[in-house]
Amino acid sequence: MKSERPAKASTPKLAELAQHRLAITAVDPCIDGGRFAAKAVAGWPVTVSADVFGDGHEVIGAEIVGPGGRTVPMTHEVNDRWSGEIVFDGPGPAGFMLAAWRDAWGTWARDTGKKRAAGQDIAVELQEAREILDATRAGRGNASAVQRLRKAAKAGEVEVLLSDETTELMARIGPRANLTRTDTFPIWVDRERAAFSAWYELFPRSTGAPGQHGTFRDVIGRLDYVKDLGFDVLYFPPIHPIGATNRKGRNNALKAVPGDVGSPYAIGSPAGGMDALHPNLGDFDDFDALVAAAAEKGLGIALDIALNASPDHPWIEEHPDWFERRPDGSIKFAENPPKKYEDIVNFRYYDGDEPNTPFWRAIRDLFLFWIGHGVTIFRVDNPHTKPFPFWEWIIAEVRRRCPEAIFLSEAFTRPKVMRHLAKIGFNQSYTYYTWRDTKAELTEYLTELTTEPCRHYMRPNFFTNTPDINPIFLQTSGRPGFRTRALMAGTLSGNWGLYSGFELCEAAPLPGREEYLDSEKYQLRHRDWDAEGHIKDDIRLVNRIRSENPAMRDFTNLRFFPAFDDRVLYYGRFDEAHRNYLLFHVLIDPHAGAEFGFELPLWEFGLPDDAAIEAEDAIHGNRFTWQGKSHTLRLDPHERPYAIWKLHPSGDAH
Repeated sequence: MKSERPAKASTPKLAELAQHRLAITAVDPCIDGGRFAAKAVAGWPVTVSADVFGDGHEVIGAEIVGPGGRTVPMTHEVNDRWSGEIVFDGPGPAGFMLAAWRDAWGTWARDTGKKRAAGQDIAVELQEAREILDATRAGRGNASAVQRLRKAAKAGEVEVLLSDETTELMARIGPRANLTRTDTFPIWVDRERAAFSAWYELFPRSTGAPGQHGTFRDVIGRLDYVKDLGFDVLYFPPIHPIGATNRKGRNNALKAVPGDVGSPYAIGSPAGGMDALHPNLGDFDDFDALVAAAAEKGLGIALDIALNASPDHPWIEEHPDWFERRPDGSIKFAENPPKKYEDIVNFRYYDGDEPNTPFWRAIRDLFLFWIGHGVTIFRVDNPHTKPFPFWEWIIAEVRRRCPEAIFLSEAFTRPKVMRHLAKIGFNQSYTYYTWRDTKAELTEYLTELTTEPCRHYMRPNFFTNTPDINPIFLQTSGRPGFRTRALMAGTLSGNWGLYSGFELCEAAPLPGREEYLDSEKYQLRHRDWDAEGHIKDDIRLVNRIRSENPAMRDFTNLRFFPAFDDRVLYYGRFDEAHRNYLLFHVLIDPHAGAEFGFELPLWEFGLPDDAAIEAEDAIHGNRFTWQGKSHTLRLDPHERPYAIWKLHPSGDAH
């Protein structure tokens, strides 16, 4: 038997190798070596950093090279780490390169300054300066300045040559020895709503009069309510025809009785499939009118794309090879053993190892169909149960035609699977926020989301609840828990959302389950929206604070501060560019009040521990002065279980 030898590594050609005298490593953001794009927002600065160094002791220069060759200088920080900020237009695909070089003028100025200070003769150095200036190719606007520098070098005017003005000019236009460039690192640029949005979920079929099936025209009548609460995305569960075969009854009963409306996730009937509307909701004229009316109020419509077919879906007869089959040839129902979902059958994504290409194209065209009706935001149901390549291709294809499209991944799944879905293109991701209840859990999870590499590609959407999830905490917390969960969802994350009924503190559970009793997934629900005990004012406040303060947009600016009680979460959102600084105290315990000490983060402003700072109660509007670092506060769950402060470190009026 012939033994196998390891393959020999190819040796770079001398000329190619010599071009890379400087090292540019540990680039951030860089997702899986550049396999996936990091995410950015049009008009928002992106911090790019890298380790940049070379042999010897020469001064080094570095810059970011963006789209169209636009350059941004990088600044040396510490230990050969460099950084800079670049802003991308968008939305759409973009990228950046990094360039580094040995700075001949910077090296000359540094060394000549030291020799001059030591009283050494610098005649030769002045000759060297003239040679560097002769090699400088000045463009329009700089030619006269370079000519003056040449005269200064000839005249021995060292002060002019070593001035800050000259240093800044030559850093831009001076010779760049051993110029080294990286490959391009991909960036996907989104519109702002992909990173900063507030979602309100409702079932259109529940918007009618009591006992009546709602319509799209009824939803138009609810738009002012949603807008008044401060939301900017109105999200619908599936709005398509619902199958009759194996239809589920109330509270997920296996058999429906006459009048049961069924689960909207069992999609498809003789009336159509995912590109059709439930007849009781209205026709496309009604739907288009709803989308237009929402847009006039600044609301985007989000649709749930659930790749679930009922046994009555027309594709079963039209495309029988698009569905999974059992060995006996019967169609395969969805199941998560021991659970069975006999009102849903499984699509077939692959033929052996090959993609089921006609089906993939049909789903791509499904997204494009709804985009044609003015919908550019999609919540995707259970994407982790479908192949990753399928979603990567679908999202890329849709973005190629509509870069404004936003995809929210509803994947309450394993962390690495959740992250991979974000890498392959989902703009937003459901998270574990729903189950993070304690100070330690919240601090650990938010620190991960805002500081680890996932911050470059995974944008959380902190939904407080969903039609599928009635969290144990909310079942047992009463009204105070609903208030704090809304406040934290809206202020810890750039994107947040709630499912209607949350504002009424609905919490009645299916016994022993994290599910709602009388779930709206299986029946119509008609609510009294002014019922006693609602928290609509809290929700309005959350969304007002978000809309009025630039610091609330980029969730990665989150910082935790010391509050000396494990029941109190204390954090800040600081935006240096807009001098906008917010602090939040949240009493997590919904049953008992807390009086606690906390530290005012004077150190964040370079102030000593005994300094004073102007503050404003962001809820009531009164202003006052906080003196010193250590303070005490009391919060009561039955009065207001949170406090919001705006800091004015220099007495700013805004």
